[in-house]
Amino acid sequence: MKKGFTIVEVSILFVIFLIVAFLVAPLSLDDSMQAKNTSRWRNVQEDFSNIFYSINTQKEDNKKTFEEAFNTTIKNEIKSDAQSYKITFLNGTYPSDTYRFKDFKTTYSNAILATKIFDEPQNGIKGVLMYDVNGSSGPNVWGKDVFGLNIYEDKFEPFCKNDSLSAQKQDCSKNGTGLCCSNYYLVGGQFD
Repeated sequence: MKKGFTIVEVSILFVIFLIVAFLVAPLSLDDSMQAKNTSRWRNVQEDFSNIFYSINTQKEDNKKTFEEAFNTTIKNEIKSDAQSYKITFLNGTYPSDTYRFKDFKTTYSNAILATKIFDEPQNGIKGVLMYDVNGSSGPNVWGKDVFGLNIYEDKFEPFCKNDSLSAQKQDCSKNGTGLCCSNYYLVGGQFD
């Protein structure tokens, strides 16, 4: 009568467990990282919504222009300058000029922030703001760790806020740009 397992049987079970772990671990780590980045983005979006209260108050009290009030408020978020780095879309392509930034700043939460104010407003949008929730650490991809806000005269609004949920979901996929993830995650959408 045989008691216990042989070394071969134990080795086979161990190899099977390792194979399963190697297959499952990257998926759970990616999901965990995405959930953490999405949570950070929710907090950032709320903070920036509150910033406009400050901008509007400064404007009324000091009769500052939008740009002056905006720049003063953003400066309060900035710790230091940051090195420029490349940010790509979810589908691996390089963004158009509208979504390329030159002047990167590190925030007090060690994220990276950059803004672009347009010479002429585009459909009421005065500019765009890019926020990389985990700083210049990878993956540096729109919709993964990089999110954005449109800048209006009186508010910040996540990219694609007025697009349909199905259009946001399509853009927030591996074949899309990832710009719409900025709003899609805020309304409860999930990355495929």
